[in-house]
Amino acid sequence: MSEEKSRLTTLCYIKKDDSYLMMHRIKKEKDINRDKWIGIGGHFLPGESPEECLLREAREETGLTLTSYKLCGIVSFVPDNGEYEYMFLYTAEGFEGSIENPDFTDEGRLEWVKIKDVYDLNIWEGDRIFFRLLEEERDVFSLKLCYEGDRLTHAILDGTEMDITS
Repeated sequence: MSEEKSRLTTLCYIKKDDSYLMMHRIKKEKDINRDKWIGIGGHFLPGESPEECLLREAREETGLTLTSYKLCGIVSFVPDNGEYEYMFLYTAEGFEGSIENPDFTDEGRLEWVKIKDVYDLNIWEGDRIFFRLLEEERDVFSLKLCYEGDRLTHAILDGTEMDITS
């Protein structure tokens, strides 16, 4: 009997100078994030807190130990397939260690990408929204993203519907 994955996840953008550490998800054939660029993170293990999940995933995917990180938002994903997810979104500016091999992870390739260039990557439409929120250095936000396939249909920020047409 296989255990169902938690619907709770973390995602972290590790910052160094003017760049974020991004993962190009190219290794798994059946991956909802296939060919997308995302931060690092993953599903909670039973009994983990958001911070424990964040720190474990950072070590597993990058080899880095985070020493300074900040919760930026809680993102609710509501896809049309019913596989909803609640994600704790973090940034981190302090870490120890180094990435010995950018192909370290079994999910994709790690690369430092200038923050101004992340919008040019193949990213989810909703990620564009939370990148803008991160740039604004807002307090912790709540963002609900509704998708039909890969298309963002609704975005609700702190309880208020956003205009996603622009």
